[in-house]
Amino acid sequence: MNLVKTSETIDYAVRHESFERWFQSALGRALLADQRRLLDADLAPLTGARQLQVGISHRLPLATGTDFTQRIMTTPVWSPEISEGVVVCDSHELPFPSDSMDLVVLHHSADFSRSPHEVIREAARVLRGEGTIALIGLNPLSLWGLRRAVSRHREGPWGGRFLFRRRMEDWLHLLGFNIEASSTRFFRLPLQRSGRDRESWLDSRRAGNRILPLGAYYCIMARKRVYAGLPKRPTWRTAKVISLSGTRVIGASRGAHAEKTMSEDFD
Repeated sequence: MNLVKTSETIDYAVRHESFERWFQSALGRALLADQRRLLDADLAPLTGARQLQVGISHRLPLATGTDFTQRIMTTPVWSPEISEGVVVCDSHELPFPSDSMDLVVLHHSADFSRSPHEVIREAARVLRGEGTIALIGLNPLSLWGLRRAVSRHREGPWGGRFLFRRRMEDWLHLLGFNIEASSTRFFRLPLQRSGRDRESWLDSRRAGNRILPLGAYYCIMARKRVYAGLPKRPTWRTAKVISLSGTRVIGASRGAHAEKTMSEDFD
């Protein structure tokens, strides 16, 4: 009998919900605050027409202080309180035209996907030449990764894949990106603690996270080369593309999204 649990048997909708709830805990709020500080500092100089955040929830906005005309978010599950500018779709099937975004933020979307390589490929497809991608993922080479390895529970962040940062960088290189920055952050123990959360001294020093690549999460900043070519998407996806003409805020998508996935890998 095969006792190995494959990715096809994982209910990612349940894991998305569990991870979203975990962000309401003290440790989760501290992690999200650190991620927001990092992106606000690193993305502040960028400008453009459209910014896209692909994540596990529309309730966790990032990079809200950037100077982009239009900000769009995606969420994998529809809910009644979804606001304007939020689209319901899978992270590996984005309903946007190719070369339509100036900045794409991937917030743990590869960690919580059946097809993490397709998540990266889709982000590369919708990003224009010379656009920037900011990829945030959970670091397996950390105490957080160790806890996931020894724990049988898969609630909260422990339900994520914890993909290696080097693998993410390799995938980006294959898709025609230049890595401009790559570091780990958040050196706190993976334990809930009471009291006021404060930024650790390692996170407060930009050099510290490059010397010690053991933070709970990593952030990779990469720029798409203009001559990077990507295969055309299948024609069955054409009808699902959302028009992005002008600068008006798009409405929330409330239709069912496709379940078909691509099987091609480039690992």
